[in-house]
Amino acid sequence: MECNMGSSILCKSCLFSSILLLLVAESHSQGIVSRATYYKSSDGFGTPTGACGYGEYGRKINGGRVTGVSKLYRNGAGCGACYQVKCKVPLYCSEDGTTVVVTDHGEGAHIADFVLSQNAFAEMALPDTASKLFSYGVIGVEYNRIPCLYDADLLLKVHETSKYPVYLAVLLLFLPGADDITAFQVWQEESNEWKPMHRAYGAVYDITNPPLGALTLRFLVTVSADYNYWVQLDNVLPTDWEAGLTYNTGISS
Repeated sequence: MECNMGSSILCKSCLFSSILLLLVAESHSQGIVSRATYYKSSDGFGTPTGACGYGEYGRKINGGRVTGVSKLYRNGAGCGACYQVKCKVPLYCSEDGTTVVVTDHGEGAHIADFVLSQNAFAEMALPDTASKLFSYGVIGVEYNRIPCLYDADLLLKVHETSKYPVYLAVLLLFLPGADDITAFQVWQEESNEWKPMHRAYGAVYDITNPPLGALTLRFLVTVSADYNYWVQLDNVLPTDWEAGLTYNTGISS
């Protein structure tokens, strides 16, 4: 299936049709048992050098409630995913836990799947008990993947490592839903074909010698092993695209 941004209603349906079902399923599901730890920072936020390639966005997104993951990283396909994480220390842990966004790759001590920012780790605690929770270092948790919901349009960022016009690297910001982005392509007008982009690392896809002119890109959304679809972004990048800038895709949550 392919969604073309010329038909915004269709595209929004493609992107978000599973969100309601996922929310309903989440409310009735048991969490997956794992472990979590945390890393320190001066402000409790995330790190701008995370393996997903998000930079400063990866430090502040979701109020700095972000996480590095180990097996859930999945060679970068797990970047941008949202999880509800609940700790299992009854004396100090709240029922709601915390909601985090994956921005980094890492494995904590004692095979902890989640390496949370301090803000995220503290949010799992009952009021006035965060310091007690921090003292554990590593704690047992339950988690579920949940849909990401943002009060912002989906943005396409030209990564800072890009060099106009010979090298283009891109990634998506404020990605809604609970599905994976597993491919990126750019339209080559001269040969009338889609050219594949390579996953450079994390959420970043790149291509050397990209086509000249305004660029149309598309990305593959993988819902399950049996179902995926393309979302096409017509002329999303201008002829004179610039490294470090973000461009609005026209897709809103």
